[in-house]
Amino acid sequence: MCALSQNKRKEIRSLSSAKGRNQLGVFIAEGTRCVIECLPLFRLRELYATSSWVESHPEVKGVTTIEKSELERLSLQQTPQGVMAIFEIPEAHEYVVGKSMTIALDAVQDPGNLGTIIRLADWFGITDILAGAGTADPFAPKVVQATMGALGRVRVHRVADLAATLRAQADRPVIGTFLDGTDLYQTDVQLSPAPIIVMGNEGNGISREVDEVCSCRLKIPSFPPGRQTVESLNVAMASGIIISELSRRIYG
Repeated sequence: MCALSQNKRKEIRSLSSAKGRNQLGVFIAEGTRCVIECLPLFRLRELYATSSWVESHPEVKGVTTIEKSELERLSLQQTPQGVMAIFEIPEAHEYVVGKSMTIALDAVQDPGNLGTIIRLADWFGITDILAGAGTADPFAPKVVQATMGALGRVRVHRVADLAATLRAQADRPVIGTFLDGTDLYQTDVQLSPAPIIVMGNEGNGISREVDEVCSCRLKIPSFPPGRQTVESLNVAMASGIIISELSRRIYG
């Protein structure tokens, strides 16, 4: 059983902040499923678990066993699951235009929304996400938890100027989602070459600068038509509907 030093505890706790993660070049993953999914996808730096977790997972090697009370103090979760891992943040890759759809996020701030969108991208075979300024850190603990390993298969490219990045993809359709757009299910959409799907900020939607780059403006209609309903959908939920429909048209 290992006893961690005060400095090591402080270091691990610092990974709750973007500053701490960037300084150390690592991120934290917690929970059995999340850790096991991430193990083959990222370079492991440290792996901590309780003795009962180690006994239940003999196939996992390189574990440092610590007391349950120690892990609970270190954990960033309300109900720790007995294991946490520290992985190296991979080097940033330059965005290269691919053959599949790309998702572009215009200041999507909520970590849970970002994590869900990354997981959606993985499900639909989308390997690249452009994250504009103001978008949550993809290696924040809540994002990592929500992706359940998808973060290792989907590259999130942070871009300082999303509008300029989209403008550089002049030959590709840039499809934005708007409350005043045309009906997703009644609109013919250019889907070749592979489109870029833009999703906007939770409160303000797509910014004016990015709006000007969009070649197509879509909305998700509510059903039945004319029925009073909520003003808008959660951005992660809307992403799933848009991506699912456009994937159906491309691959169906």
